[in-house]
Amino acid sequence: MSLTETFWWYLENILEYFFQMLPCMGIALLIFLLLRPCRHRRLARLGLSSGPAREGALLLFVMFAAGLAALTLFPAYFWTAGHWRGVLDGTQPLFQPVDLQVQLQTIQLEPFQEIFRAVRGPWVMFLVVANVGIFSPVGFFTALLWRRPRWWRSLLAGFCASFTIELIQFFIGRSTDIDDLILNTAGALAGFWVFCLLRAVFPKFTEKFQCTPRGGYYHG
Repeated sequence: MSLTETFWWYLENILEYFFQMLPCMGIALLIFLLLRPCRHRRLARLGLSSGPAREGALLLFVMFAAGLAALTLFPAYFWTAGHWRGVLDGTQPLFQPVDLQVQLQTIQLEPFQEIFRAVRGPWVMFLVVANVGIFSPVGFFTALLWRRPRWWRSLLAGFCASFTIELIQFFIGRSTDIDDLILNTAGALAGFWVFCLLRAVFPKFTEKFQCTPRGGYYHG
């Protein structure tokens, strides 16, 4: 493929996955708005307030996490229009049966195999880049929104989230691959360093995403 064709091919795949994220992102938006008054009352009891910048970033993170769950915690293509048409007209089940014996035989526990295969074709390269890129917000937002951000916290958040996903995918007929765990964790760490760069360039800007004391109350 030419460079232009490759670009459009990648863009089409990104958009396809993004559209699959939308249903769960919409549900997350609704839940966030419903729980927002409860959160603010709890913060008020602690003597804290959450400004518009932090609320917006928190909403983006919640919606992203829901979209990530849509892509990873359900069978492949579960949120596509074609799947739901098949479910509604009775031509395919909501969930396909899973043979755990087959799943055991397909677990990939040898590291770096997917990474080495990435140079052989655009699809594997897309998966490698996507596995890193889709977890970078995990590292970025945890550092942006948590007090006293540390690299190991973002790394641990990415590792735990990825490990949970890989474990669940075993039981829903998805692939379980050690390389996904490595790439996802690396993506979370990359997100943390993006935060560090942003904080170094715009330190006052990143401070807007933290809870602030109200009425002189100090929360250490």
